[in-house]
Amino acid sequence: MADMDMLAAMGISGFGKATKKKQLDPTRFDKSKRNLESTQKPADEPSSSENTPGPSQLTAVDSRSTSASPPSVTQQEEPEYDPSDQEDFGDDQPQFPVTHEILLKDHTKVVSALALDPSGARIVSGSHDYDCKLWDFGGMDMRCKPFKSWEPAGTYYVHDLKYSNDGQKFLVVSGTTQIKLFDRDGEEQYVNSTCEREPDINLTKRATFIKGDPYIRDMKHTSGHVGELSSCAWHPHDPKVFMTSSADSTIRIWDVENKRKQKTVIVAKSKERGARTKITSCGYSTDGKLIGGACLDGALHMWQTSSNFVRPNMTIEGAHSKGTETGSMTFSVDGRTVLTRGGDDTVKLWDLRAFKKPLASRSELTTLYPNTNAMFSPDDKYIITGSGATSKGGKGKLMFLEKQNLEVVKTLEVDSTPVKVFWHSKINQIVTGLSSGQIVVLYSPMTSLNGAKLLANKGPPRKVTIEDMSDALAAPSIITPHALPMFRDMDPGRGTKRKAEKDRLDPRKSKRPELPVTGPGRGGRVGASATQHVVQNLVRDTTRDQDPREALLKYAEMAENDPQWTAAWKVNQPQPVFAAAPEEEEEDK
Repeated sequence: MADMDMLAAMGISGFGKATKKKQLDPTRFDKSKRNLESTQKPADEPSSSENTPGPSQLTAVDSRSTSASPPSVTQQEEPEYDPSDQEDFGDDQPQFPVTHEILLKDHTKVVSALALDPSGARIVSGSHDYDCKLWDFGGMDMRCKPFKSWEPAGTYYVHDLKYSNDGQKFLVVSGTTQIKLFDRDGEEQYVNSTCEREPDINLTKRATFIKGDPYIRDMKHTSGHVGELSSCAWHPHDPKVFMTSSADSTIRIWDVENKRKQKTVIVAKSKERGARTKITSCGYSTDGKLIGGACLDGALHMWQTSSNFVRPNMTIEGAHSKGTETGSMTFSVDGRTVLTRGGDDTVKLWDLRAFKKPLASRSELTTLYPNTNAMFSPDDKYIITGSGATSKGGKGKLMFLEKQNLEVVKTLEVDSTPVKVFWHSKINQIVTGLSSGQIVVLYSPMTSLNGAKLLANKGPPRKVTIEDMSDALAAPSIITPHALPMFRDMDPGRGTKRKAEKDRLDPRKSKRPELPVTGPGRGGRVGASATQHVVQNLVRDTTRDQDPREALLKYAEMAENDPQWTAAWKVNQPQPVFAAAPEEEEEDK
């Protein structure tokens, strides 16, 4: 250690050839910068707040600082973001990470479900085109294509997606009655469970959870959902527990290891006639002690996990308009407030300590899709949600609201209606799914970490060389079945034409059908009729023409000379003694 300290004091850091560091382009983020016109400021905001650096102003600030700074400074800041470097920027950091964007284009219809893993490295998306797609920021290039695409439930819409807390698996909720569990790579998850008869035996089962019996009226007596699924949520602390909500008016709590039956059933009763209502969204509180559910009849229910779930502990009737689907229900980090995004074009904030009326409400947020959600910012100071386009083909808006009073802080225009919004806390990036099928990833080079920034750090894709194009430009070879010599059914060294002519003469190899009989009959065939085989069998059977007495007597001499069965008592066999017949009787005869 003393030698190393001495070398460091002398300015010597090591020996040998210095490794070359990757030279990053200082203007690599300019290609993904948003236009200044797309970031609008609300008109009702006072002019005094213009001095506050907003994202629209910081776009220009970011471009000036990036272009004016020497390359050496840029190399120290990239390729990874260091939180300690925030002090160098001072007050020039953007308020929201929306200065730059990348587009992920692969879906053909509205993106109805969206989730990011806890590390922020992967995105899983679901759409009305029935597909789920997995995107990996570390593996993507500038083309921004998913590495896996599949249909989890056939021709059913994907309603919700949720990653587990460890990021190793995720749930897929579709329009069916069965939820599916997939691993991190999109393969259907298998669960290990013990056999009921022999607990020592482990059974590996495909994790498609069971559906209930639709003919049972009492929902607590069924083993699964009998109505269309709507949403799901993982337990915040137990990685093996999750819950689902459905149109059968139940919330069911499941164990990952048991796909045959749920752990608990929560039945939500409506005050309307029929006593059933669709539960459109559900969620756990951050401490896992409360379960919330929003219903189609406008009610909002809360159950304590320590209760028996017979009736909700807190209820608000008419929290949203009757007959509208509440797209999301999110608990705050402190666990005191609940945010709901209703289908009645409103966002409402509720206090669990005074669960009677909303703390704040914001209306006139156009809702075109029932999956439209709202969520808190990572610092729990703001709320982000989407507002639909007012006309066909128009642009939608991302709304940034204050948490306290739901006042509009910022409005951001996007190409079409935003449906799903996700603000990731670790990478500080906003991912939103649009009605056009695009996924927009908003970020800031100054405050965001990894994620979309990895694409810019990779640089442009490698140029295509002549070696890469040689195989593509060559004439494709078409191999027909059994065209190779190893698959040919023939003797080596013999021509196929001569062999075919020889096989043609063989009735078995050529499978030539038997010719019909045109004359009176020959070869035992009496005619080509439907009863031909019956007649042939009748002709061949000659037993009916024989006398049975003659048939038996022809073996009499053989039985007398070689008795196989009566030889044991032939020696002591008594002689038959017959009475003499009178002469008169013989004459009469």
